[in-house]
Amino acid sequence: MRDQAESLRMKMQQKSLGKSIAVVSGKGGVGKSNFTTNFSNILATYDKKVIIVDMDIGMGNIHILLGKGSRNSLKDYLQGETSLEQVIFEGSNGLHYISGGTGLAGLLEWTELMFDRLIAAFESLQTTYDYILFDMGAGATNWSLDLLVAVDDIIVVATTEPTSITDAYSMMKYIHYKDREKNFYLLCNRVLTREEGTDTLNRLKQTMSRFLSKDVTILGSLPEDKLVRQAVKRQVPFSVLYPNAPITKTLKEITYRYMKGNIQEVVAPNPSNKFISKLRSIFSKGSD
Repeated sequence: MRDQAESLRMKMQQKSLGKSIAVVSGKGGVGKSNFTTNFSNILATYDKKVIIVDMDIGMGNIHILLGKGSRNSLKDYLQGETSLEQVIFEGSNGLHYISGGTGLAGLLEWTELMFDRLIAAFESLQTTYDYILFDMGAGATNWSLDLLVAVDDIIVVATTEPTSITDAYSMMKYIHYKDREKNFYLLCNRVLTREEGTDTLNRLKQTMSRFLSKDVTILGSLPEDKLVRQAVKRQVPFSVLYPNAPITKTLKEITYRYMKGNIQEVVAPNPSNKFISKLRSIFSKGSD
C-alpha cells in the first residue's frame, strides 16, 4: 500500500494542476462540512471549477447540505461498481460534488483496487477542476493520512470549546509528524465575539510554534449565526440563501484572500459588546 500512497502524493502535488485542499477537524460537530460546502460555493462564484469529494465514506452529508440527491457515491466507484463520471453531481453555481454515501459504518479495509481507483480519480479531477476539496471525516486513519500528506493545503476547523482546540492541535501534530512541510490554515467557527475567535486562533498558532516549531496560517473566524441552522434545515448553503448576511460576507472575504494568496486574519463581526471571559490556558508545558 505504501507504493500506492507515494504515487498518490506525487500525482496530487503536480503544481500545474488543480489545487487540492483537505478540510479537517479533530472532532465532529464543529461545522466542518458546512464550512466546506459554503467555502466551495463561494470559490465557484469566482468562475472557478470546484468539486467537493466527501471522504466521510458511508456517513457523508455533503449532498444533504446541498439539498441534492446522489444515486451513486464514492464507495460505489471505489468498489468498481460505477465510473467516475457516474458519481459526479452538480450543485449551485456550477459547483460539483461526489457523495461519500450514507448508511454504512465505513470501509474498514482498503484493497489495492480501491487505492488504484482513488489515484486514478484524483488524477482525472486535477485535470478538470481548479480546486478539489476533500471533506474528511473527523479524526485520522492510516488511509486518510496518506491523502492528507498528499494534498496541497489543509484547512483545520475548530470551535472555541477546549476539547475542539485540543483535538485540532492533536490532528495537526499527527499530520505534521508525517509531513513537516504541510501547509495548515486555521479557521475558528461559531464564535460569539471577534475577540473569542482571535484568542482561540492565536492559542492554536502559538501552541504549534511552541511545541512543534511549526508556523501555521490564520484564516479567520466565523460567527455563531441562527441563519446557518435555517439554511441547513432548508438544505441550501447559507452563502446562497443569505448572500448579504454578515457570516456570508466574512466567509467571502476569507475565501477571496485565500484564493489570492493574500492571507491575513479575517475576524467575525462582533454581534454585541457583551463581555466574554477569556478561555483558560488549554495547553501547558509537556502537553505534547
